[in-house]
Amino acid sequence: MIISLTREHSSMNKMFKFTLFFYLLINIFNISISSEKFFNKALELYENKKYEDARFMFERNIVFNPKHSKSYLYLAKIYNHEENQEKEEKNLEATLLIEPNNEEAILMLIKIALEKSNYLKVKDLSKTFIEVCEKLCDENKSILESLENIEPKNNNDS
Repeated sequence: MIISLTREHSSMNKMFKFTLFFYLLINIFNISISSEKFFNKALELYENKKYEDARFMFERNIVFNPKHSKSYLYLAKIYNHEENQEKEEKNLEATLLIEPNNEEAILMLIKIALEKSNYLKVKDLSKTFIEVCEKLCDENKSILESLENIEPKNNNDS
């Protein structure tokens, strides 16, 4: 009698573990699909210039997938449209923490640094940009040219 109860308990324990594993597997799968849906919907809203709705969906995607660099990048673009440079910069930095070679994020940070007249940061970011650029390489050349035109020069006209 005791042996049959132990076997019964053991099989119930195995069944419980199997059910729990299966349940967790399905939930993980659903979360990853939901995350993809949030990003795709957010991207669609962004492309239709519905920035407030897009921002909400990108933020929602980040809740499910906090390491989704493209969501941070698009949030930065939204904040750029809204002229909120502080939040734009914060999201660009988050993008680069996750994806250090994101040339679009680096380029956007270079433009912010130029606006702030932070020439040293522009030069540092530009060096990084040169190392990683694949698609936007020409952009850096024009930035460096404009930097040469506005960078303070040491004049020794004494």
